Amino acid sequence: MVKTNAMRLLEQAGIPYKALEYEVDENNLAGEHVAEQIHMPLEQVFKTLVAKGEKKGIMVFCIPVNSELDLKKAAFVLGEKKIEMLHVKDLLATTGYIRGGCSPIGMKKKFPTYMDEIAVLFDEITVSAGIRGCQLCVPREALVQYIDATLCDITG
Repeated sequence: MVKTNAMRLLEQAGIPYKALEYEVDENNLAGEHVAEQIHMPLEQVFKTLVAKGEKKGIMVFCIPVNSELDLKKAAFVLGEKKIEMLHVKDLLATTGYIRGGCSPIGMKKKFPTYMDEIAVLFDEITVSAGIRGCQLCVPREALVQYIDATLCDITG
């Protein structure tokens, strides 16, 4: 297994993790496919989305793979008029990660990060390891502190 930057950063911070590998299907990058392969409930497998607001600029959202980011709800929570998803062609240049392998850990810059409040129901959640084909199972509380995430209701 390739050691990713996200793994190295967690190790440096003393945060335990389990790397869960899965088969990548280029025709199906859906999180449900990932959750099924790593044998985790959909609500416990988080995807990382990147958006842009008029005031706050780039922001990161971590939500369960079976949920949709509610842009209006997120904008309201963040005091933004409008939030729009970052175009996939800008993802690598902005975060250092590609679609399907975007992790909230170790982006090029530190962006404000928001995690759906459902995360509090779990002691551990998974997020991308920073590459397609690997998720990191991490203690939720340690991850929230490490990425300085704000827990809030952002899904529809």
